[in-house]
Amino acid sequence: MVLLAAAVCTKAGKALVSRQFVEMTRTRVEGLLAAFPKLMNTGKQHTFVETESVRYVYQPLEKLYMVLVTTKNSNILEDLETLRLFSRVIPEYCRVLEESEISEHCFDLIFAFDEIVALGYRENVNLAQIRTFTEMDSHEEKVFRAVRETQEREAKAEMRRKAKELQQIRRDGERGKKGPGFGGFGSSGMSSSNTAIITDTRIEAEKPKPTPAPVRSSGPSKALKLLGKGKEVDDFVDKLKSEGENIILPSTGKRPSEASKSLPPPTHTESVHMRVEEKITLTCGRDGGLQNMEVLGMITLRVSDEKNGRIRLKVSNNDKRGVQLQTHPNVDKKLFTAESVIGLKNPDKSFPLKSDVGVLKWRLQTTDESFIPLTINCWPSESGTGCDVNIEYELQDECLELNDVVISIPVPSGVGAPVIGDLDGEYRHDSRRNVLEWCLPVIDVKNKTGSLEFSIPGQPNDFFPVNVSFVSKGSYCDIQVTKVYQVDGDSPVRFSTETSFVVDKYEIL
Repeated sequence: MVLLAAAVCTKAGKALVSRQFVEMTRTRVEGLLAAFPKLMNTGKQHTFVETESVRYVYQPLEKLYMVLVTTKNSNILEDLETLRLFSRVIPEYCRVLEESEISEHCFDLIFAFDEIVALGYRENVNLAQIRTFTEMDSHEEKVFRAVRETQEREAKAEMRRKAKELQQIRRDGERGKKGPGFGGFGSSGMSSSNTAIITDTRIEAEKPKPTPAPVRSSGPSKALKLLGKGKEVDDFVDKLKSEGENIILPSTGKRPSEASKSLPPPTHTESVHMRVEEKITLTCGRDGGLQNMEVLGMITLRVSDEKNGRIRLKVSNNDKRGVQLQTHPNVDKKLFTAESVIGLKNPDKSFPLKSDVGVLKWRLQTTDESFIPLTINCWPSESGTGCDVNIEYELQDECLELNDVVISIPVPSGVGAPVIGDLDGEYRHDSRRNVLEWCLPVIDVKNKTGSLEFSIPGQPNDFFPVNVSFVSKGSYCDIQVTKVYQVDGDSPVRFSTETSFVVDKYEIL
């Protein structure tokens, strides 16, 4: 068979994407596609139309047509098989079969078309191979990127080391210039030569002086300029933040899907600030039964004012599930056991200033199903056209309020988008990752349950494992700091608290 061109066009013959596999002018291709709708007979159910020179093999795609233009002596059975493969490729890259979506992903479609046909003849490939070829996943490229990232990290470390050396040289130079002046000023028997030195030193200090010679001779003075510029940018960003502006910092290079969800930092914090952070790891079976559940929590203290360094924290532990607590080695364990108070073993010492210190951590591990905060029930049923999937959630812990909940259900590839039935919340179908994401802004006591129904070709095992992610401003184990007071005098200290409960792994196998 000789395939002349493959195109996606409208019912009026307007070409949205066209790929030619032999030498053809644009005018001829547009003329062939414009003539195609006029040759069709609406009363007959044909899948091809012939003219004196070419044959059109086509398949309707809602409001569009997938059209192959071949020679008249080509094998019609091979043409139809190739057409089916072309038609299955399009939903892989386009969520909806509309003009705007086709135009947006036109280059992805052209690259996929090139994997199916080469020089007018079909290649022996299937849909999975086409997906692999177009992704162009290269082991050599990964190695090259890893080597390059390592080199960049080493270069940054060397830059920081050089910057510290230059700063040290500059400080030493400044101390060397100021030394004679201060020595002469402090001496009681001051001679005329000493007076001259003091005068010269004071005059030079008032004049704008250039960078000392050792700094210029050391070479990479640009490192100092970059460091100074970065500090100016940081000061400018801090100033904007203090004025209430919302500043979005550059990303760290990680994909959004790889970054763990977290709550935004509080807008105002006191000089004594605490973060209560919990992470949950949970694995359930699809037929019920908790295989493993682990909650790790920690209270992190940050003191930014020196006068509040010698403090104690009153902890309220309302947990009834059997959490295991552990204090920092420098914390007085007897005081915590007797009074639930966190304080240093040596009360004369202060907590570290302007640094995060973990003072208390806890762990809960169980296989008790009653401890599951959010249960997920996924029930796929085979039907004549594929599978009907019913999935529902139920909030077990009514004290929690879960935000930004995303329930990710894997779906088969190459079968198009799922047909959604009943739905609470919103959904997104990612055809690249073959995942249906069920998005719920809030799950709380007023919105304890919800369900989603959809139909799609596939087998029941295709819809597992189901993954769940969420964030919460409430603590699962209900461990909080209720009071902060000074060691001397027991006077209360103002403090702020930031609580977060996030998912490390939440999977239904």
